[in-house]
Amino acid sequence: METIPDNLVKFFEDNPKPALAFSGGVDSTYLMYVCRRLDVDMIPVFYTGGFQTVAQQVNVENLCQRFNFNPEFIEDDVFECKEIAANGPDRCYLCKKRMATLAWKRVKKFGCKYMMDGTNASDDPATRPGMRVLDELGIRSPLRECGLKKEDIRRLSKEAGLPTWDLPSDSCLATRIPTGTPVTRENTQRVNYVEKEIRVMGFKDIRVRDIDGNARLETLPSQKDLLEEMKPDIEAVLLKHYKSVTYGERKSQ
Repeated sequence: METIPDNLVKFFEDNPKPALAFSGGVDSTYLMYVCRRLDVDMIPVFYTGGFQTVAQQVNVENLCQRFNFNPEFIEDDVFECKEIAANGPDRCYLCKKRMATLAWKRVKKFGCKYMMDGTNASDDPATRPGMRVLDELGIRSPLRECGLKKEDIRRLSKEAGLPTWDLPSDSCLATRIPTGTPVTRENTQRVNYVEKEIRVMGFKDIRVRDIDGNARLETLPSQKDLLEEMKPDIEAVLLKHYKSVTYGERKSQ
């Protein structure tokens, strides 16, 4: 299969009946495509704990429908966990462990043999503390194990006609809040709202950093002209919710 490397085919031949931690991003969508093409008995799992957006859930539902999988939605309230809400240096690790534990508890009832995720060979454990959970809980990462890097997955996704092939990398809403500042429903939903309003202006990949009542908007250098054109509209949105606005650049994904 030209869009599925041989070692990835063999992975699923040797490791049947997985559950997939599904985010609707480039990597996990490619894995979903692979499972459908190979007729793998797989259950996608999406965690809704408070750090995800409604748009993400809708995207997950649409992709599962496209590939004819029935997803399991794990509903949780991550703000109830004081250690996670405190937003210390280990917040990502604690949150991912909570998510994975709840997901596995659910899907093992359906006979799943293991959990897998979309971690790839480009992902660096030094910058992604949540990856510690993979080893601790025995979560498999087929893309990483098969040596597939981000650029490989984008290329294969494009060749397969997947709508996610050029999707910007994303992260949860909690990453917009500085470490040490508590993560709350108020500040995460504020970020969620303003990012949604700014994206419809034509921006492909943005982050709004919520810093002590101030906003820092990060955009791609390639959209510098759009940023200058839309600044009055952007600030009209942001200054309803923040005391001030500053700007920065995001690296192209």
